[in-house]
Parts: sequence; structure tokens; C-alpha cells
Amino acid sequence: MASVNPFNLSDSEEEAERRPNETVDTERSPSDGAPGPPPGNPFSPPADAEPPTLLLSSNRTSPSGEGISVSVAATSAMAGSAETRVSVDVIAAQLIRDQYILTALEFHTELLEAGRELPRLRDYFSNPGNFERQSGTPPAKDQVLGPGGPLNRAGSISTLDSLDFARYSDDGNRESDERVAVLEFELRKAKETIQALRANLTQAAESEVPSQERKNFKSSPEIQEPIRPLEKRALNFLVNEYLLKNEYKLSSITFSDENDDQDFELWDDVGLNIPKPPDLLQLYRNCGTPLPSPRDTADVSVEVDFGDLPGNCIAQDPPKKPDLSQQQQTEVVQELEYQISLLNNEKQSLAEQIKKLQSEIQTLKRTVSSPPPATLDLGSQNASNPSSSCSTTNISSTDPLSVPPTDNGKYLDIRGGSEPETDLDPPATQNTSHPHLQSHNKLKSRPPVQFDQPNRKLSPAFLQALLSFCRMCSDSRLGAEVSRIADSEESVMLMLGRCLPHIVPNVLLAKREELIPLILCTACLHPEPKERDQLLHILFNLIKRPDDEQRQMILTGCVAFARHVGPTRVEAELLPQCWEQINHKYPERRLLVAESCGALAPYLPKEIRSSLVLSMLQQMLAEDKADMVREAVVKSLGIIMGYIDDPDKYSQGFELMLLSLSDPSERVVSAVHQVFIPAFAAWTTELGTLQTALIPSLLARIEKLLMQGEHGLDEHKLHVFLSALQSLIPPLFAVVLQNAPFTSRAKLHGDIPAIEVTRFPRPASPLQDVATIIGSREMLSALLLLYDHQLEHEGTTGWESLLWVVNQLLPQLIEIVGRINVTSSTCVHEFSRFFWRFCRTFGKIFTNTKVKPQFQEILRLSEENVDVSAGNDILTKATVPIYATGVLTCYNQDEDRKLLVGFLEDVMTTLSLSHAPLDSLKASFVELGANPVYHELLLTVLWYGVVHTSALVRCTAARMFELVLRGMSEALVDRRAAPALITLCSGPEFSVRISTIPAFGTIMETVTQKELLERVKMQLASFLEDPQYQDQHSLHMEIIRTFGRVGPNAEPRFRDEFVLPHLHKLALGNNSQAVESKRIDIATQLFEAYSALSCCFISEEVMVNHFLPGLRCLRADMEQLSPEHEVILSSMIKECEIKVENRGMADAQGSMSIASSLVGEDAKTKFLSKMGQLTTSGAMLANVFQRKK
Repeated sequence: MASVNPFNLSDSEEEAERRPNETVDTERSPSDGAPGPPPGNPFSPPADAEPPTLLLSSNRTSPSGEGISVSVAATSAMAGSAETRVSVDVIAAQLIRDQYILTALEFHTELLEAGRELPRLRDYFSNPGNFERQSGTPPAKDQVLGPGGPLNRAGSISTLDSLDFARYSDDGNRESDERVAVLEFELRKAKETIQALRANLTQAAESEVPSQERKNFKSSPEIQEPIRPLEKRALNFLVNEYLLKNEYKLSSITFSDENDDQDFELWDDVGLNIPKPPDLLQLYRNCGTPLPSPRDTADVSVEVDFGDLPGNCIAQDPPKKPDLSQQQQTEVVQELEYQISLLNNEKQSLAEQIKKLQSEIQTLKRTVSSPPPATLDLGSQNASNPSSSCSTTNISSTDPLSVPPTDNGKYLDIRGGSEPETDLDPPATQNTSHPHLQSHNKLKSRPPVQFDQPNRKLSPAFLQALLSFCRMCSDSRLGAEVSRIADSEESVMLMLGRCLPHIVPNVLLAKREELIPLILCTACLHPEPKERDQLLHILFNLIKRPDDEQRQMILTGCVAFARHVGPTRVEAELLPQCWEQINHKYPERRLLVAESCGALAPYLPKEIRSSLVLSMLQQMLAEDKADMVREAVVKSLGIIMGYIDDPDKYSQGFELMLLSLSDPSERVVSAVHQVFIPAFAAWTTELGTLQTALIPSLLARIEKLLMQGEHGLDEHKLHVFLSALQSLIPPLFAVVLQNAPFTSRAKLHGDIPAIEVTRFPRPASPLQDVATIIGSREMLSALLLLYDHQLEHEGTTGWESLLWVVNQLLPQLIEIVGRINVTSSTCVHEFSRFFWRFCRTFGKIFTNTKVKPQFQEILRLSEENVDVSAGNDILTKATVPIYATGVLTCYNQDEDRKLLVGFLEDVMTTLSLSHAPLDSLKASFVELGANPVYHELLLTVLWYGVVHTSALVRCTAARMFELVLRGMSEALVDRRAAPALITLCSGPEFSVRISTIPAFGTIMETVTQKELLERVKMQLASFLEDPQYQDQHSLHMEIIRTFGRVGPNAEPRFRDEFVLPHLHKLALGNNSQAVESKRIDIATQLFEAYSALSCCFISEEVMVNHFLPGLRCLRADMEQLSPEHEVILSSMIKECEIKVENRGMADAQGSMSIASSLVGEDAKTKFLSKMGQLTTSGAMLANVFQRKK
């Protein structure tokens, strides 16, 4: 038996199913080829019968030494009896029973090659359990042993496919052949699997697009059918092949990289079980003549008359036949056109009837509640056809449809339709031939459909048994649903209510929003409350973590549901779903609840709106940890405030406003200002409590906060209250306009000018737009005209709302401003922004006639108002900067700018001459200097001080330069600021010159222009080197303080060549200072300066020549004056010396630059000082850098 593969096994289950009752072929004689014994032969039992044990000896000894196999022995034993042959199944059973596994495998292989597969052997070798049992216990010594010993010494065998026979073979020459055979077998099995998968994939690809969609694509050529994945892979292969053939190699490489999931060298990788198509060139050339698809072809037989043969055709008269065919075609066309016209007329009439019937249906739905459909059907049938009453009675007694089923008779049951059909009388069948108009009636009023019955006399039992072979399944849930067809809207809703809970879990999460319309319609129309509750529960749990778009779809559906069912069902059915998910673990679901409360607010009963929903949102605002959920809660609360009408809920709304304003998230606070406060203010306006309760409550809290904050003001709470007041400015102005004496005279017709763009500050949201609050921009424009005219010509007599603002609100605000800390830039900025928005909203006339006079009355510019001892210190308080930056900057015309300049000049003069603190003036300059628009104006004010006759005023101007130079353009500094400072330095007073040093330092810190820097450097050098300044202790103090402030940020060259050398000289000179107080002052300032400069990169030369010597001089002072500072200085000196030494070593080795050495060693020294010692283990080091959780 040459080249027989013993592993060519077949485990195909399909073949086993095709031949379930197959009998085993009998062995034929090789000599005569006689057929096997008859079926009655006891030696040829069926395949599943137990083989007799007497055919072969039960002695399980090995064959003789000649190596005769058992099969050969059996064959020779049967050779003497030609009439009785042993069945191959019997032989196989005996081999398996006696554990001749290899022989049985060889026998199985021979049968496979002969095309006579034996089920017993196939099942045995396909079952891994047979070999697992053998691997456990080896056979006894007296059992059958093959030439190679027992088979079960391969202890790890699990299946025959994975058995490595080459490892355990006793024939060394066959090791490689058997190993190759095993690999060939595994390869063949893998190829069969791949082929089967490819066939399945091809079948799935062909059926991927539904047939209906294919018809749509074919009928509408403009609609392009989407490409399938397998088509994309095939086209990718052809495109890559085209690129390679035409030398587009780079493009091919790029194309392959972009499609890295595909192997372009093997067509089989495409995955289709089809041959490779032609290349793109052939497809292009043949695109005009497409080949017919094999699925569109069919075998057709055609019979041709002798008279139709070409010879006879030639003999006929050629001109007559074309005329005849043309005439026939003309008649056919005319007939078709006539039919088309008839159909069009019928179509129009039917369309009119459909519209009429639809309108009647809608009318009946709105006005009449119809009785149950089953009653209507029977009553209408009896009334219309009295002669058929007997048959109707007969039907009702035998038809199961007449018995009320579990579904209230709402379904047409097809499970037992044959029984009533046999008892129907012929007159009943005539009722099915109704006019075409009746086909558009309601389904529930349609009579049962009747069918023609055969003229047979079969018993109902026999007919029912005969129809049972149709293989219909109605026992399962789905079978029961399929077997019943809904014949009314209510029955459709019942069916959807039962089926949707089973459909939803099997739909992809990304596509579940497509089910929202179906769920909502079913929940709307379903008659059972329990089913509706289940459907709404499915709706809110439809998507695990719905995104923004999915939540919008659900909310839209909920609103549509609410509009359809009314407030009672919304309260009873939708709100419980929200309440259940208020503490859901996913924030997206809680966000859906928060948004639902706001969206459903207009459709809820007002009692529920102001109690249950408000409590739910309040709980979520206080407890939810997600910012986006609390943001949605605040917006929904704003919507609730727009619909609430219970005055008792005002205090709860006010507390909710304060709670949400104190939220740590900026997005929540922003939502409060954009939505909640405008809605709450609109409600308080209707209640009349905006001016009497809301605004006074906020002002009272601000005053209480200022009283408690004498030792430390809580600026965050102040910001919360003041921002709320700022958001109430637009509704307050709207109240003033709506309650004005001229409101009734406002007319929209006529020529109304448009509102200027800059008339009002930009609102934070549309709800803060005054035009939105009023109603329209046209109405606002008309009211503004009357408002300005009233203020300018008629006054405020009788205008209660505006008088409250002028006489109560403004004085209280000005008093509060005078009590805040002027050194708190945050408070000054907050109040400045508030007054700016307040004045811009109420207008220029109001600001000039009502606001400015009240401030000017308080800020009387005289020395009496700055007498601190007498209590008249209003000019030193925050009233000055807030008036200057919040009121005088509202409008930017020439007269406004002149007023601001004059006010600042007067304040600077008054404070300087009174020797008062300059904090209020500094706050004004800092707030104005933040805006580049006011730089020129501030320089104008400072120039007034530069040329002032008083040295005190000039000193004040010099100190103000330091505040305004930051952020100023270099051109402006060079053109105006630097000349002014040099002018001040040329004066005779040393105090004025000293006052300019901080400003010069700021220029060195912020300016990069070389010429300007040189001028400043020369001026500072004159201060340090001129003998007249040697004994000026205050000048040296100011210079050292300025060097320590600007040194780290100044230009490195300026620091190395100017700052450090002069600091060294000052430190050296301080060693010989006789006055101890001056010596300790200089030493303290030097210590601060050197501490700041030690963080800078300093070159080795400067380090050795100036920095270290200066530190040593300073240490000499500190040894006597401050020992604690001396310890720190010694550490700094040691660190600098180590830097210098390491830098020298690095230069000698040539391994790194000076800069990298300094930075590296400095970082290393600081790191080791923090980490302890260098011998830290790797595990400890990893723990050090482990991120805290």
C-alpha cells in the first residue's frame, strides 16, 4: 500500500446527517467481485448492531512474527468460505475492542481512499475522549502489543490530530515521514476550515443588504448602494495590483500602509470564496458590455416553425411585414395609453375617497368612543344581512373566534383557522366581494375573510391531523405572537408591549435610539398601566451611558409623550422613572434625570412642579458629585422658577440661589448667572419683591460679611453676593422702565431708531438681555427714548421704582464701598465692575445726574477729608478707586476723560500734601493700568505731578511710575516715561531722586531696547558712584531692594556687569559702617537680594570675583548682628564653592559645558538633600516616585 496517508480522516457532520440510516457496505471478493451476503446473513449486521464475538478469537495476543495483520488474518480465515464473508464493520469493531488502534486507523484510511467510509471508525477517531481514557492506564502485559509496544505510552495525548507519532515511533526511518504526514493532515484540516468560513462569509456578504433595499437601489439609480466590507477588500486588492503593474510603487506602499489589515500578496486574504476577477484595465475595457450574471440565466427551449426560418423570411415580401408590425405596435401603444388614463382617473378618485375617510376617522376619534370591535362586527353583520343570521349563529357556536380569548378578540388567530372554514355557508362568502370603497374602512369593522372550500367529505379530525404536517410552531412565545395578526390599533399596541421588552436587549447600544419612537408610541397608546410603566422604564434604561445627542432624543420623546397624555399621566408615569434614577451610578443617567425635570416642567401639575420636582432638584444640587449634573440641575431649577406660582416658595428659591452660587465648579456658577438668577428675578418681579426683598437681602448679607471681616474678609463670599447683584442689574432696569410714568405712552409704530450696540454691556445670556426681558428690541427702543427724555426734562417725580434706586440703593452701595479694604485688589476690581455695569445699564444721563453727584458729595477734595485723626479719611478708602475706575470710565468721550484726569490729579495732590497713605491712589493706578487704553491718560496725570512745584507731589508721581510701567509699550516708555523720570532725577531734592529708583528698576526688568537700558544704567550708576550719594542710607536701601526685586528677571549681562559688582561694593562698605542700625538695615536688604539672586545662573568669573566675596562680607556682618542668618549664609557659600569646584572638574574632563554642570550639580545637591543618602534601594526609590492615590 504505497503512499497511504493514515491520517486522512473525515469528521464531517454534514455527511453523517445526510446518511443517518446508511448501512455498511460488505466486503467484496477481489477475484470475482461478487456482491456481499444478503441482509439476512448473520455475519453482516447493520452498522449500529453489536458485532458477534465468535468471529475472531478473543485471545488478545499479538499476531505471529511474520507480521501478518489482523485484517489479513481475518481475510485468510474467511477465504475458505466464499459464501459467508465477514462485514467490515465487524472487523472494525473487533479491532477497536482488542485495542489494535494503529491497525484500525490504517484500515480506516484504506476504506476512506476506496470511498467507503465506515461510521464506526469515523466516530471513534473523531472522539478525543477515546484517547484520553487510554492515556490514563496502560494495558496489562498479556494484552495485545503491536510491533512497537503499547500505544498508550504517549501520556499527553488528547486528540489523534495532536499526536506526535514521530516521537514514539520505533521505526527510526519513518519518523520524518510520519511527522510530515501529521503536518499535512493539520494543514489540510486548516484549509478545509478556511474554505468553509470563506463560503459562509461569501453567503453572508451576498445577503447583507436586504432584498427590499436592493430593489430600492435598482429602482432609484441616483441612490448609491453602500459598499460592503468584502467589496472594499476586493477593490483594494485590484487597486494595489494596478499600482504595482504600472510602476506606482510608492503609491502602492502608501496604500498598503493605510490598509494594514489586508495582505495584498494573496487574493484569498480578501475572504471571498470566488475566483479572482480581471484586473482594473480589463474591467474598464469591458465596462460597456457587462457579462450576464449566472444568477440571471436559465435554460430555455424554443420551437421554431419552418415558416420562420431565414430562408422563408427572405422569400416573403419585405416591405409588408414592417408595415404590419408598426401598425400593431401603434395599436398597442394606443391601448396602453387608454388604460393609463383610466387608471389615473381611478387613482384620483381613490385618493379623494382616502382623504375623506381619513378626515371621518379623525372626527370619530375625537368625538365618539367606539364599543369593542367584536360586538361591532357581529351587530353590523346581523343588521345588514338578516338571511344569514342562521349561519352566523352556527359560526358563533363552532368558531373559536367567537369565544372571547385571552386577548379580548383583538387578533386574527391563524393557528386553528381550518375548523371554522369547514362550517361556513356559501352565502357568507358573498360578503367578501365588497366595493373598492369598503377596503379603506377600519380594520376592526372588516368581516372575517372567507375562503373557498373543497367539495370533500373529510372528517374535521382527519383534516386537522393532515394540516398538522405543515410544521407550524405556536407553542413558544414568539410562535404565539407570529400566529396572531393584529386587526386594530389597540391590538397592535398590545403586541408591541409584549414584544418590545424582548427586542430591546438584542439591539446594539449605538443604535438603540432608533427604538425611541416605537417605545414612546406604544407607551402612549397602550391600555395597560403596568405595560406602560415597563416601557417607560425601558426608555430611561435604553442606553447605558447616553451621550448628548441620545439624551436630546430621549428628552424630545418625553416632551412629545407629555404633550400627548397630559399632566396626570406625566406625574404618574414619567416622574417615577426620574425618581428611580436620581442616585444612579452613571452620571450620564443622573444628567438625563436632571434635564428631564426641566423639560417636563411645563407639562406637570403646578402642585407637583413646586413640591416634588423642586425637592428632587434640590437634593441633586446638594448631593451630586458630578459638575455636569449639578449644572443641568441649576438650569432645570431656572425653568422651574419660570413656571412656579406659589409665593411661599420664594425663600426656598433664594436659598437655592445662594447654594448654587457657592458651588466650587465654575460651570455651575456660570449656569446660575445665565439661567437661574434671570428666571428667579422674573418671578420676584411679578411678586413685587425684587426691590423690597431680593436685592435688600443680598445687600444685608454683604454688610454682615464686612462687619465680620474686620480681621480678615472672606473675599469668596463677597464675590458670590456681588456677582448675584450684578446679574440683577438688567431685571432691575427693566422694572424701572416698565413702572415708569411714560410706559403707557410707548408706541411701536412710527420711526423708532435702533439701539446702539454699545448702549448696554454684553449680557451673559439671552435671559439677561434687557430687550428679552422687556419683550422686543422695538419696545425697548421706544421706552429708552422716553426714559432719556424723562430724566433730562421732567425729572423723577412719581417714579417710585427709580426713586428707590436713587435714594436707597445707591447710598447703601456707596456706604458699603467705603468699608471695604482698599488694599484688596480683588474687592476693588469686583465693585469697580459692578458700578461700571450699573452705570452703563442705566445710561449716561442717569450716571451724570444721579450717580456722580452722590460720589462727589462724599469725595470733597480738601485736606479736611484726609484728616485721619478727625475721622475724615474718605480719600484714603476704596471709594476713590471705585469711583475713578467704575463710574468715571463708563463713557470715553473727551469730557469724561478730562473729568477722570482732573479727579486723579486732585487726589494725588491732596494725598501728597496731607502726608496721607497713597493706597487709594495706587489702587486706582493699578486698576486703570491693567487696560492699555488708559496708559496715555495715566502718563498725563503723572506729568502733572512731575512738573508740580511741591516735592511731595513729585515724590508721589515718581512712585506711581513703578505701577504703570508694567504692561506699557516700550515706545511709550521711551517717549514719555523715561524722560519724565530723568527730569525728576535732575531736581534738587534727594527724596525725589530716591523715589525714581523703583521705576528705573522696573524699566530694567521689562524693557529690551538697548539704548533705553543704557540710559537707565547710567542713571543708576550715577546714584552709586557719585560722591554726594555715599552717605545716603535711604538711597542705598532703595537700590539694594530694587536690585533684589529686578535682578532675577533682568538681562543677564546687566546682572553680571552691574548688579552683582555693586552689591559686592555695598556689602564690603557695610562692614565698616559705624552706625549699627544702618548696618543691620543694609545687611538685611543684602541678605534678601542675595537670596533672590542665588537662583540665577552666574558665570564662574562673576561667581569667584563678586558673588562669593559679597556673601563672605555679608556673613561677616551677620556673625555679629544675626547668627541665624549667618548659618544660612555659610550654607550658601559652601554650595557656591562646590559649584565652582565641580565646574573646574567638568572643564578638565571636557565632558560637559559649564552651564550643564552647574544645573546638573545644583539639581543633584538639592535632590540628595531631599532624598537622604545615595544608597537608597531600588524598591524604596520606586516608592518615592509612586503617584499618590
